[in-house]
Amino acid sequence: MTILSNVIGGKSVGAAAAMEFVDPSTAQALGTAPLCREAEVDAAVGAAAEAFPSWRRTTPAQRQQAILALADLVAEHADELIECEVRNTGKPRAATRELELLPCIDQLRFFAGAARVLTGIAQAEYETGFTSSVRREPVGVVAQITPWNYPLMMAIWKIAPALAAGNTVVLKPADTTPWSTVRLAELAQEVLPPGVLNVVCGDRDTGRLLVTHRRPDMVAITGSTRAGAEVMAAAAPTLKNVHLELGGKAPALVFADTDLRRTAEEIAFTGFFNAGQDCTAATRVLVEESAYEEFVSELSAAARASRAGGPDESEVAFGPLNSADQKGRVEEFLTGLPAHAEIVAGGTGRGPGYFLDATVIAGARQDDDVVQREIFGPVLTVQPFADEAEAIRLANGVDLALASSVWTTDHGRATRLAAELDFGTVWINCHQLLPAELPHGGFKQSGTGKDLSVFGLEDYTRLKHVMSAWH
Repeated sequence: MTILSNVIGGKSVGAAAAMEFVDPSTAQALGTAPLCREAEVDAAVGAAAEAFPSWRRTTPAQRQQAILALADLVAEHADELIECEVRNTGKPRAATRELELLPCIDQLRFFAGAARVLTGIAQAEYETGFTSSVRREPVGVVAQITPWNYPLMMAIWKIAPALAAGNTVVLKPADTTPWSTVRLAELAQEVLPPGVLNVVCGDRDTGRLLVTHRRPDMVAITGSTRAGAEVMAAAAPTLKNVHLELGGKAPALVFADTDLRRTAEEIAFTGFFNAGQDCTAATRVLVEESAYEEFVSELSAAARASRAGGPDESEVAFGPLNSADQKGRVEEFLTGLPAHAEIVAGGTGRGPGYFLDATVIAGARQDDDVVQREIFGPVLTVQPFADEAEAIRLANGVDLALASSVWTTDHGRATRLAAELDFGTVWINCHQLLPAELPHGGFKQSGTGKDLSVFGLEDYTRLKHVMSAWH
């Protein structure tokens, strides 16, 4: 059994209580993590506050070197971090290395470089006899909360820009998947001053203590829309800056002129990847009426070929759901389907882990729960549309607006639709690609602010106007 500790002020620190975490591919306990309460949260925030004055004064080059050194440590300890990740999430090992661990290293290196090009606005005279400039400064102490679907990657998405901008961090990982984040923080102590990066483990109450603590200047969370609303409300009394990357219900608009088999296979990959536990997953497939029946057949075949399994099983497309509770929530969507909706592939689970087969639902209508609500499981719905106008209406007709895609050979059509789709990202003839250089974030109830890119870096800064008289 593995016993994890918090990382506070550069030291490993326990807590009075502990919580168990499991391998969801076997439902067996892996170890325990601290269940932090007010004393531990206060200590971590205090350590971050103490470290901030000196960290903010480091030069961009010094911060760059520290983050590059952390990237090198992640690369050096790749096998160990992958082991933590796959055992705590049940994900396939090869995909975790290629599609998560390697991008994590790249993202650290991107933000290390971006730290050196983060600038304010050059000096100019906007009043006679006065020179003005705009400084871009770190916000201060940043409280961060990360989800359980990509524990290591989401920690790096949060930590890297915050540190690059000169902030200090207190991060709480998800209660079910703390392992890789704690190990990352332990490695970071080799290259960061004490207190710059702190990690406290715990549950929802721990997160609430962190968000409501008076000292953090900013709160950043990746999580559900419900969690984001709770964080925003909890941060309101102290008027903290709030950065929210929340849920998604991504539509994939498929036109009859595309290669239906290839498109079905690519959408199946993106929809079922990580067992559909991805805010950008292609969960709502909207298909031109003339191609609807054929596409449902192709997508169903792709779903049946997408096998769920554990980290070391061969030819596995995705792993288990995160927990028994999560599996139960997904299964409730399936057992509660209206009579007009039909499961045409999948729909069954197996044990002892929390596995659910890749599932396709045909015949769902726009106001059905499976269309409107985030399922966060390996479940795709398919709906027909008559023309572009209806495709746009159906695609935009949900509260979540993180990502979308258009599949067509008509470039003009794709460009028109990209302008009309009310989502933070529109992919054309692809889905779910997230280069470090480009912003990721949604509209409406999918949150505020951006991850990745220089825009994500700027979200961890504040602007200050400085005016100097000539006399």
